[in-house]
Amino acid sequence: NAKALAAPVWEDITTVMDIGIMLGAAVAAGLAGRFAPSLKIPTRSLIAAVIGGLLLGYGSRLAYGCNIGAYFSGIASGSVHGWLWLVAAFAGNAVGVRIRPFFFAGERRPAVLTGC
Repeated sequence: NAKALAAPVWEDITTVMDIGIMLGAAVAAGLAGRFAPSLKIPTRSLIAAVIGGLLLGYGSRLAYGCNIGAYFSGIASGSVHGWLWLVAAFAGNAVGVRIRPFFFAGERRPAVLTGC
């Protein structure tokens, strides 16, 4: 790990891929005429994003890196923890769907159908 931390950022393939994904998304949005960055983020939405990010990070730490991988590898290996992950995911989604209107009240966007 010390060697990886001492190396330049551009030598880490994961970092290069992450930056490439973000730049690619920005270029694609620009070419489609839909690139419109805005810093007008409602406070509740910002709070929801921070809480969600922290919970995802915590879940990744509990799963030793990848929470979805913990589910799939747990099910594939016949372990109980994969099935417990599934139950917890459903419970978390049920709670999230119920509290979502609190964080995103008044942010309805009209549905836009686009073709590929």
